[in-house]
Formats: sequence, C-alpha cells, structure tokens
Amino acid sequence: MQDNNRPIRVLVAKPGLDGHDRGAKVIARALRDAGMEVIYTGIRQSPQMIAQAANQEDVDVIGMSILSGAHLEILPEIMNLLRGQGMDDVIVVVGGIIPEVDRQPLKDLGIAEVFGPGTSTGVIVEFIQDSVKNRAGA
Repeated sequence: MQDNNRPIRVLVAKPGLDGHDRGAKVIARALRDAGMEVIYTGIRQSPQMIAQAANQEDVDVIGMSILSGAHLEILPEIMNLLRGQGMDDVIVVVGGIIPEVDRQPLKDLGIAEVFGPGTSTGVIVEFIQDSVKNRAGA
C-alpha cells in the first residue's frame, strides 16, 4: 500500500464492452497532473484483466469508468477477484452513468465512491488523496 516515498498509484480502467473513454482519459490526466502515477489499461477490459493489472502494478487505487449499464454485473466480479488476491486495501472508485438507486449497493460491495457525470476532476483528486491518506493512517 501507499507510503510517503512514492506517488499514489492509480489504475484507470474501462471494464466491459463500453468503448467510450474520453472521460477516463480526462480523469487519468487530472490524476497525473495532481502528482499521481497513473496506469491506463484502455477500453474493453475484462474483470480478470483489471484485477491482474492492479495486482501486477501494486496500485493504491482502481478507478473505473462505466457507461454501459453493466456495473451491477461487472463490479461485483471485480471486487471478488480483488478480495481473492488479498487486495482488500485497494481503494476502488467508479464513475459514469450509474443510477442513484445502484450507488448504495455498489458501496456495500466495497466501492469507496461513485462519481456521476459532471463531477469535477478536483473533487475526484481530493477524494482519492484523502482516502489514501486515511487508509495509511488506519
């Protein structure tokens, strides 16, 4: 997990068949500009590919963008794969078009935060910085 001698490492991924990645790229750039090390996996990533990349890259945070509506199918699988690899300490955030009614069930899975369309990059950067700091102090 994160220590004070290196930047926060964030994996940005687009799970599922959604091919629209402009938002993910904007977020990746904002995180990088805030001093984080960003690994962008690209579009159409399977849950297995995301969990494997997160493990190999030793990330502190996984940020996923989902616009396809498949969040209730894909995200539980990713969270189970992460737990199976002992990656319970990785902070997972998701953004995209996710109905309000689905947000609490996602948080119950262990998703730290759900960001909707129009969320400012500053809010996301600050949430990640605070979450990593709080996790390190725990």
